[in-house]
Amino acid sequence: MEKTDDQNCQDRHEEDNPKSSPFDFVIKQFQGKKCAPEKKKEQPSAIKEFFKGFDFGKSEGKDRREIEETEISNDGADDQSERQDPSVEDGLSHLTSEAKSPSGEQKFNQFMEKLGKKPSSKNLDLNNCALSAADITELASLLPFLPELEELSLSWNGCVGGTLKALTVHLHHVSLLKVLRLNNCRLTAEDVISLGEAFEIVSQLEELDLSWNSNIGGKLSLLTKKLQEGCKLKCLKMTDCNLTAKDGESLAELLNVIPNLEVLDISINKNIGCSMKVIAQDLKNVPGLKELNLHMCGLKQDSFQGLAQVIPLLSSLQELNLSSNKNVGLSSDPLLGRLRFLPKLKSVTISNCGLGEESLSSLAEAALHLPELEILNLSWNKCVGGNLKLLLGALKLATEIQVLRLSSCNLVAEDLALLTSLRQDGHLARLQKLDLSYNNNISDEGWAVFCQGLGAFKELSELDVSLSPSSCRDCRPWFGELLAALTQLPALAELAMQRWALSESQRKQMEGFNQDNKRNIRFDC
Repeated sequence: MEKTDDQNCQDRHEEDNPKSSPFDFVIKQFQGKKCAPEKKKEQPSAIKEFFKGFDFGKSEGKDRREIEETEISNDGADDQSERQDPSVEDGLSHLTSEAKSPSGEQKFNQFMEKLGKKPSSKNLDLNNCALSAADITELASLLPFLPELEELSLSWNGCVGGTLKALTVHLHHVSLLKVLRLNNCRLTAEDVISLGEAFEIVSQLEELDLSWNSNIGGKLSLLTKKLQEGCKLKCLKMTDCNLTAKDGESLAELLNVIPNLEVLDISINKNIGCSMKVIAQDLKNVPGLKELNLHMCGLKQDSFQGLAQVIPLLSSLQELNLSSNKNVGLSSDPLLGRLRFLPKLKSVTISNCGLGEESLSSLAEAALHLPELEILNLSWNKCVGGNLKLLLGALKLATEIQVLRLSSCNLVAEDLALLTSLRQDGHLARLQKLDLSYNNNISDEGWAVFCQGLGAFKELSELDVSLSPSSCRDCRPWFGELLAALTQLPALAELAMQRWALSESQRKQMEGFNQDNKRNIRFDC
């Protein structure tokens, strides 16, 4: 029997594919899937690709949908098993939270931005920022992210008081800290204790400023007893801390363990003068001291003997401030004469010390041995008036002097004439600041002579010729000489002449001079 075309086609198909059919291929694919479970996700997609070329009608379409649904179900089951794995879920959650939470650096930058400050990883200046207790706590939490911090200043933030422990317990994160400033922070006794405990942590600290914290008075031992021998502290400032005589004894003990001290400022502590003799005895333990500020310390007669004995040992001293201790001038002890043993002195402030002619002479003699002197402040010592000539030799040798303050010294015309002649002879060449204020006894002729020679002070940048608040005088007798001298002083930036009466035309001249030359001339009468 002759075969039909359909039968011939079928035979040829069987010859080309002797044991193969679409369903056989599908079965083999599923068998392969069983043998290689690690590729189970790839196989369903191959099945789908194979069936794309066939049209099996409704039943085949149904089977295909079932296969696809099975594939989706299997994939979903795999995903579900992954989601149910606790380690995977926790890892993803941790990564997500890390991605969302800000880094330590971002937190620090946000904190500084909130306070209107520029962030710095080494110098953290938060002076006068109206910090709250919450801010201090937040700052403490940020210290772990500031390992390079070297300076921390929280001065003039009253709320620091009572909260310092929240900060000090984290100071171990900033082991490189060298400078800590806590001026006017209303520190309490508890804060002083916390600060003392912190000294065992911040071993690199070189500067500590606790000025204007009156509650430290009577409690200094809570701080000093924690300092260990060999402490690296170089600068200690406790201005106006209400220190007592007992605190002075604690300070003396402290000097035994800070051999590297270079700056000691205990000014405006009127009661500490009672223990100055004890302090002076231990100053010998800091031979590298460069600055000693004893302004308004209530120095007593017995204090000066101790200081005269130790001064020759402080050969590195560069700045000495004994101002507002009126017993300095009354003492018969040769304290001022001993300054000759301090050849590196650059600044001597003895204002308002009740100097007499004898003590002024001792100072003048000592000043002959101070070749590096740059600042001399003798203000509010009435004996200088008419006796400035005692300092003539010293002023001739003081080639480095830049600041001379003679406010309220009862100066007379002769004293001003001496200053102008010194300059005309080539001395005082580097003088930049000259304070002649509150010397009401100088005659009009004296001011005129001074103004005529004023143009020789080429380096002068500041000049004060103001009268005392209760005065008002006419400056017309020498105003012309002053105006002429101003044109010869290119460095002059500030001129104070308060309580000198100016006419309307003189005012306009001064205002015009201010505008044209960018000067600051102050007058109010």
